[in-house]
Amino acid sequence: MLTIAIASLSGGQGKTTASLMLGRLLSRQGYPTLLIDADPQHNLTTYLDLELQTNQPTLLEFLKKSVSAENSIYPSEGNENLFLIPADDQLDTIQDYLSNSGVGATLLKRRLEPIANTFKVCIIDAPPQRSQICLTVLGAADSLIIPAEASVKGYGSLVRTLDLLRTLQDIGATDAQVMGVLPFRDRWIGNTQTHESRAAVDGMRDEVGEALILPSIRESERYKQAINRRSTLSDLGYPELEYPFAVLIDKISKLAKAKKKKTKS
Repeated sequence: MLTIAIASLSGGQGKTTASLMLGRLLSRQGYPTLLIDADPQHNLTTYLDLELQTNQPTLLEFLKKSVSAENSIYPSEGNENLFLIPADDQLDTIQDYLSNSGVGATLLKRRLEPIANTFKVCIIDAPPQRSQICLTVLGAADSLIIPAEASVKGYGSLVRTLDLLRTLQDIGATDAQVMGVLPFRDRWIGNTQTHESRAAVDGMRDEVGEALILPSIRESERYKQAINRRSTLSDLGYPELEYPFAVLIDKISKLAKAKKKKTKS
């Protein structure tokens, strides 16, 4: 299983949008895909229309190992290859548990090991804060996708996220490498990119290099429509807006094959 964290250390950077769109497209292409909602705001769980009862297990119980992994995983309605470990408001209470466990940064990785052969891809929607939950998400990841708004705020979020990743790499808490930076809400007027968006994306390019800058998600209400209708952009008649995710799926396919080959050898 290839584990991908979608992380950015500010709110409103497109993490949940990217997680949901990518998960839906991967599942439709035949990849058994596990989504993990690791954000206490639990927007991913809400967007997948999962209404949890008070006694139903979530990521909180999965991390504490108070239930089996299978009991924490829920199928996504209408997507036979898409599954979810959900979150709710109680996820915030895991912070002290992770901090006091002594293995907080590697705990999620360990919990995922028993189900590693069940799924081809695992996508984790990380919280937008430098928290214990974020640390364990990055610790579990093989690769990192960083959505960043095409703005000054987005550029700052990218820099902070890279700084955290490098810190964890330096102490051996994660082996994750950046798969790509996904500019989000890239603003264009007609065929002209706005000055702010262009300056922000240029700054991102300076930080990570041209090869890691993915095609932008342009500012469009179509993404919100696809989420609200529980559909894909292609289903709505806008396949061109899925291009950034098509590029990502190609990268994911190659990484998944390389990991499988490495595991066999």
